[in-house]
Amino acid sequence: MGRLGFSTTESARLLLLTVFGVLALSVVLAEQEGENLSGLSDNPDKAIFAVRENGTTCLMVEFAVRFLVPYDVLALNGIDLITEQAAFTLPRGAEIEGKCGSTESEIHITWKNNAYTLRIYFTKEFRDKGIEVWKITRVQFIYDTAETSHFINAYNPGRHTASTHRLSALVTPAGRSYVCAAQQTLKLISTDHQKGVTISMYDIQIQPFDISSDFIFSEPYKCITDQRERLEETLPLILGVILGLIIVIILTIYHFHLKLTAVQPQLPRDRSMYKNM
Repeated sequence: MGRLGFSTTESARLLLLTVFGVLALSVVLAEQEGENLSGLSDNPDKAIFAVRENGTTCLMVEFAVRFLVPYDVLALNGIDLITEQAAFTLPRGAEIEGKCGSTESEIHITWKNNAYTLRIYFTKEFRDKGIEVWKITRVQFIYDTAETSHFINAYNPGRHTASTHRLSALVTPAGRSYVCAAQQTLKLISTDHQKGVTISMYDIQIQPFDISSDFIFSEPYKCITDQRERLEETLPLILGVILGLIIVIILTIYHFHLKLTAVQPQLPRDRSMYKNM
């Protein structure tokens, strides 16, 4: 009986190990791969990243990103602290990871030996009247002030995390990509004494869901800023055309008026001249 109990226990352990092995394998198989396509861009400031699942693109981002990160340095008196600003851009040679889902997706961009990591989280949801949209719901930036290429003489250097709060950005109709040449700015709060980190994105094209063709964005949805700038560019032209038409119409009416007045007979103003007519 003791031998049978031992065998049953071992069988149970083997079964549990098998179940955990299958679960671990399914997690591995579900992992997506990231690809850096920045070499395809002619713009040296712009990066292109993609996340693929089963050989198909499920998330793509194309943008240029600037960071403005405050940090403390020790003053010359050796007592006071002074806040400096580290300004740098997202490098094209970053490493990519990501996950794609039906309603939630994310991309992780890491560089400088994990000294910096930018994480962007996307969500797809239904709004009023059954309209489905996607948006950015959270942005997280992890940085290490011990990295001396941007943080010079940082006081008490270490890793910090800056995050957004209740974010709803780049709202876009489902099945379309968000396009914006204008700068979009995000404010994050850091664990480094609640300092404000600024992330600015421009020349943007992003699509985290419903990519129908591999490495190809779907129909673009232009941001309000770009639409307004386009209107401001075309409005003077439209007004110029309208003004030109008004001038032509006025000149035409004046020309016909001169013709009509030239045809009419000239009546004498002196009434005595009527006797001779």
